[in-house]
Amino acid sequence: MTDDPVAGGPFRETRDGLDIRVRLTPRAAHDRVDGIETLSDGSTVLTARVRAVPEKGGANQALEKLIAAAAGRPRSTVSVVAGSTARIKTVRLSGDGESLKAARAALTKATG
Repeated sequence: MTDDPVAGGPFRETRDGLDIRVRLTPRAAHDRVDGIETLSDGSTVLTARVRAVPEKGGANQALEKLIAAAAGRPRSTVSVVAGSTARIKTVRLSGDGESLKAARAALTKATG
């Protein structure tokens, strides 16, 4: 893994865990992780959809639950740490190196 946002895609290792850049679409028909997408500026994000509306943190909570399930991690280890009111968010997975490698692999494979 790498700290280079281009080489690492939407994933970036931190001292506290693994940060993931996520493009969230609220009010979707289904909760799902769509995969990795390249934006017009060349950066990459993990795209996700949730049924929740973006009011009172509902969409962020649904995103945290979705990422935890897709990564096979406890819900308590996932939190939105930046972009709480924006479409592009940073989600942090807390944990140790080996479990985060497995989580990253699961998220990379997760689609629909």
